[in-house]
Amino acid sequence: MADEQELDLVEISPNAEPPVCKIMDYKKFIYEQKKREKVLKAKSTQVVIKEIRFGPQTDEHDYEFKKKNAEKFLKEGSKLKAFVFFKGRSIIYKDQGQILLLRLAQDLEEYGKVEALPVLEGKRMIMFIAPKKKSK
Repeated sequence: MADEQELDLVEISPNAEPPVCKIMDYKKFIYEQKKREKVLKAKSTQVVIKEIRFGPQTDEHDYEFKKKNAEKFLKEGSKLKAFVFFKGRSIIYKDQGQILLLRLAQDLEEYGKVEALPVLEGKRMIMFIAPKKKSK
């Protein structure tokens, strides 16, 4: 029957009893499948992570400047990775670093929500903030 219609006989599910086959134009089927996958891929969004780096004793002006950048990143829909980098003996100011990150989280509360609270990993104290979903 497939030869008469100049189409292909395609096995749909070989494990079924009896095996299920379909008469179709296989090249057209593959083309449409690739087209569907391309549309799905275009609709999916990639997560972009922006980083902001602080020192344990970051000055007020620098803090405000970096906070403004963080606000911009969250507005455009990127995740934010804020971290305090401790150099040398500045590791003794762990509490100042944590206070700084928590203050940033509080200031950016209307733009994003804290995904992970400040955690010390080696010489870095890291915190993640995810953007809030835009309501339509």
